[in-house]
Amino acid sequence: MRKRPFLSALLFFSLFLVLANFSAKKEYQSKSGPHPRAKNIIFMVPDGMGLADVTAARIFKHGSEGDILHLETLSTIGYQRTHAADSSVTDSAAAASAWANGEKFRKGEISCHDDDQDGKCKPTPGPTILETAKEKGKSTGLVATSTVSHATPAAFGAHVSSRDCENEIARQYIQVTKVDVILGGGLNHFNSTGEQADKCGTFGNFIAEAENNGYDVVYTGQELDSALAGGSKKILGLFTPKGKTPEMFRVNPKEYYRKEEPTLPKMTAAALNVLEKDDDGFFLLVEGSQIDWANHRNDVAYQVAETLAFDHAVQVVLDWVNEKPSRRQHTLVIIAPDHETGGFAINDTGGGTYEPGDLVDGAWTTIGHTAGDVLIWSQGPGSEYLGRAVDNTDIYKVMRQVLE
Repeated sequence: MRKRPFLSALLFFSLFLVLANFSAKKEYQSKSGPHPRAKNIIFMVPDGMGLADVTAARIFKHGSEGDILHLETLSTIGYQRTHAADSSVTDSAAAASAWANGEKFRKGEISCHDDDQDGKCKPTPGPTILETAKEKGKSTGLVATSTVSHATPAAFGAHVSSRDCENEIARQYIQVTKVDVILGGGLNHFNSTGEQADKCGTFGNFIAEAENNGYDVVYTGQELDSALAGGSKKILGLFTPKGKTPEMFRVNPKEYYRKEEPTLPKMTAAALNVLEKDDDGFFLLVEGSQIDWANHRNDVAYQVAETLAFDHAVQVVLDWVNEKPSRRQHTLVIIAPDHETGGFAINDTGGGTYEPGDLVDGAWTTIGHTAGDVLIWSQGPGSEYLGRAVDNTDIYKVMRQVLE
């Protein structure tokens, strides 16, 4: 008999938590009065990054007792569920498509429901958040250290049944979506022959078409600098045939950038240089793609180098935002991994603390993705709705709302 009041109280408290969470989750949809508005949205994706990756990078840069990373300075922190429509463990295609469209997708689908597995979008979702920004007169950009036609950026600028249709994704960027700034690897997918047709059967010289449509096409960091100096408003930068050079292999990043490839921070700065010229604002997606690749390889040095390069790109964004009060007031910045990769954890050292320059003693549970929730850091208009437990589809809803 004595247990009944306790059980009743526990049941009431549990119900209260459920209702409170539901209320918080829906707050951005039901809140009365004017909603916050964002002129610019900058969505930054550290692909496959878990919280332990952040810790490992921070330790390497500052030691156990040192300063925090730039991404950790954003004012709002929440976390997201990442499952796909057909799996508890998502891939980048389904996760990014959920962000871009506000609904769940199967693994491998790029902003396209292919329920019959026949290669056709049925039904095709409405415009992605990037396409919505475009419809509102804003400029748009995609930046990645993978092929720029890879799954995460593709979900914002294309609709295809399979992430393996990278030639078709490249075609849609140029012919359909007409993204203003495209920077990354993937030259091979923008200029292919019939023998190099992708899973969708697409091939062609989309570089020549881009040039005819007013893009400055560049292949090196020096050419990118020249295009920026010339006041370019549309840039297609394809710096490697496939993915870009990992940061851990850049012995002298500054010199390497001057002669050949721009780093992720340099590409981010270049995209901002172009997009900020649009008085209507812009949508920019920046992906640190190879954090994921490093975790797939269970390589802590590779992982730390890519995470720190991504954090440097975050610094570039925050410096740009903070340069003018109007930018800080009207720019929504979101930093969110699409999923965690590897099940990475940091082991006990047996005593003592790490010093700057130390690589942690890390371990992984898998070479694949995991189902764990991942963090969201954000600031700016609408970020208050992301400081809680949300689904990855809710990020789209927040972005869509602040654009309206």
